Amino acid sequence: MTATLVAVQVLNGLQLGVLLFLVAAGLTLVFGVMDFINLAHGVQYMLGAYLAVTFYGLTGNFFAALVLALLAALAFGLLLEFVVFRHLYDRDHLDQVLATFGVILFLNEGVRIVWGAAPLSYPIPEMLKGTIPLIEGFGYPIYRVAMILAGLATALLLWVLVTRTRVGMLVRAGATNPRMVSALGVDIRRLFMIVFGFGAMLAGFAGVMSGPILSVEPGMGDGVLILAFVVIVIGGIGSIRGAFVSALIIGLVDTLGRSFMTDIFKAFLAPAAANQVGPAIASMLIYLLMAGVLFFRPSGLFPAAGR
Repeated sequence: MTATLVAVQVLNGLQLGVLLFLVAAGLTLVFGVMDFINLAHGVQYMLGAYLAVTFYGLTGNFFAALVLALLAALAFGLLLEFVVFRHLYDRDHLDQVLATFGVILFLNEGVRIVWGAAPLSYPIPEMLKGTIPLIEGFGYPIYRVAMILAGLATALLLWVLVTRTRVGMLVRAGATNPRMVSALGVDIRRLFMIVFGFGAMLAGFAGVMSGPILSVEPGMGDGVLILAFVVIVIGGIGSIRGAFVSALIIGLVDTLGRSFMTDIFKAFLAPAAANQVGPAIASMLIYLLMAGVLFFRPSGLFPAAGR
C-alpha cells in the first residue's frame, strides 16, 4: 500500500461520490418533495448515457452530445411523469414500487430493442484527454478530474437553486407541507413536474459523464440506483446537503474498502483467508455504515427540515 495508490483510490472515490450525488440528488428531491418512491430513477441514468451515444454519433462532438442528451433526458423524464408517474402520486408506496419496477423492466427491454444488448461507448473529448501530474511520477486522468469538478459545480448550483431562489423556497415548503403550499395558490402538480424533470436531467447528466469510462449497456442504472438509495437514507430524505456529504462518504468507503480491505486483513489473517474475507467485508461496508447510521440517527445525518 503506497501513498500513490492511496491518492489514486481517494480520487476514484471522490469521482464515484459525485456521480452518486448526481443520481441521488434528483432521487431525494422526488422522494422528499413528492413522497414518491421511484425505482425507475436509475433508468434515467442509463438513458442519459444511451442518448449521449446517439447524439455523439450524429454530431461527432462530445459537448454537443452532452447538451442534446440533457435536453432529451429532461423531455423524456417529463413524458414519463405525465404518462405514468403522476397517476401514482396518491397511491401507497407498494403500488409505486411495483409500478416503477415495471417501468424498469419495460425500458431496459426497450433499450435492448433500440440499441442492442452489446456494450457501447463514446470517446473522451480531445481537450480532456491526458493526465494531470499530482505526485512526482504519477498523473491522474484529466477527464476524471473534470467529472469531479463538474459534480462539485452541480452541487453548488443545486444548493443555490434550493436555498436562494423562489422555486427552491417552494420546493422546500412543498417537502415540509405540500397541502399548505397548494392552499396558498401554488400549482403543486406543476411544482412536482419541475422537480421530477430536474431530477431526471441530473440522473441523465451522470449517465452522460460516465459513458466514456464505463460500458453503456442495458441495466447499467440498476446498481447505481441501489447505491443512490443508500446515499439518501444515510444523508436524510429530502436533504441536498445530506445527499452530497453522504455520496462522498459512500464513494470513498466503497472504493477504499474494495481496494485495501484484503491487505488490511492480511495483517492478522493467513493470505488465503484474507483473500476470501476481505472482498466479502468490502462489499458490505456501505450497508454496515447505513445500518449504523439508521441505528443512531434514524432520520439520517442531515434530515430535511420538517422531517
